[in-house]
Amino acid sequence: MARKAAGEKREKREKRGFGSIRKLPSGRYQVRYTGPDGSYVTAPKTFAARIDAEAHLTDRRREIDADLWNAGAARRPEKVTFGAYAAGWLEVRQVAGRPIKTRTREHYQAILDDHLLDVFGQRHLTAITPKDVRDWHAAALDDRPTMRSHAYSLLRTIMNSAVNDELIESNPCRIVGAGRAKRAHKIRPATLDEIAALAWEMPKPYRAMVVLAAWCALRFGELTELRRRDVMLTIPLPGSDAEAEGVVRVERAVVRTDDGFQVTTPKSDAGARDVAVPPHLVPYLKRHIDEFAPRRNDLLFPAAHGGHLAPATLYRRFYSARAKIGRDDLRWHDLRHSGAVLAAATGATLAELMARLGHSTPTAAMRYQHAATGRDKQIAALLSKMAAGGVQ
Repeated sequence: MARKAAGEKREKREKRGFGSIRKLPSGRYQVRYTGPDGSYVTAPKTFAARIDAEAHLTDRRREIDADLWNAGAARRPEKVTFGAYAAGWLEVRQVAGRPIKTRTREHYQAILDDHLLDVFGQRHLTAITPKDVRDWHAAALDDRPTMRSHAYSLLRTIMNSAVNDELIESNPCRIVGAGRAKRAHKIRPATLDEIAALAWEMPKPYRAMVVLAAWCALRFGELTELRRRDVMLTIPLPGSDAEAEGVVRVERAVVRTDDGFQVTTPKSDAGARDVAVPPHLVPYLKRHIDEFAPRRNDLLFPAAHGGHLAPATLYRRFYSARAKIGRDDLRWHDLRHSGAVLAAATGATLAELMARLGHSTPTAAMRYQHAATGRDKQIAALLSKMAAGGVQ
């Protein structure tokens, strides 16, 4: 372990014959070297790529060798605008060591374009004060509190990276609670009868989609990339005492980006999971597969043209179906919430729920190891016992 830690430390800070290059938490590179006057100099800017940092260090060495080095210029802080820094930050941004997904990057860019750059884009990082942030927050998006909290959180994260890059001394985003917003939509979970009624009112190709969204708490992007090969079903022979079993393997998801549909990994590492299907749903799901997705690579819930189903296409049918059962307040994502409530009602622990739902946070990650593999099947079996007569 000590040898591994030492290796990681060497990777972050590489000592050289002249100066050093350090990888900052933001992913950018910082250059330091000793000037001819014996002073220790930190380059006034950071670099997105190591090769650029090496080039800067080489140029400073040449200046010193040629007696052209200027102490004042070497130490003069570069006046970086928020817009320029945010663009570089977004380019190298990573989450949990992985590059952010295309859809998330587009979301961040939209927040910058729509809510931050007009106010802060041309301002130097060092010129943005806590008062500036408070004034912006007080006037921005007062009718859209959730978006305001997202915009503030992004601003705070970018400025925190600037602190780590030593471009500013402290983060000017200091509004307590500004990164959280009260839920504008109060979720009322669907009941068992409402789930069954809603599925019945949907067009036949999408009935099983409602059922899986609710009983297995799958996300929309997970459902629309689900294929026949991802579903394993076992139905016992007539007269057998064995119980039907089913597992949905979530390995991929699809998102809609500016360039069209993109198949990607699930939302987080924990999103890749096997979800046990409640036994009473196995025959129902098998009938759907036999009719609509008989081949191994068939999408379970394709659009009419055979490709990925667009949210708007499904929502048109869903809005009509929810109106017929008197639940105009029910959103598609609320079906996943309903599934979490149903699973919780079985007595599942928090760790088991998070494993079933594919949630991932630093705190939750430590809990996953306590979720026994076989327990998910028990949760699914208990869900079936809650069903009155099953799904027809």
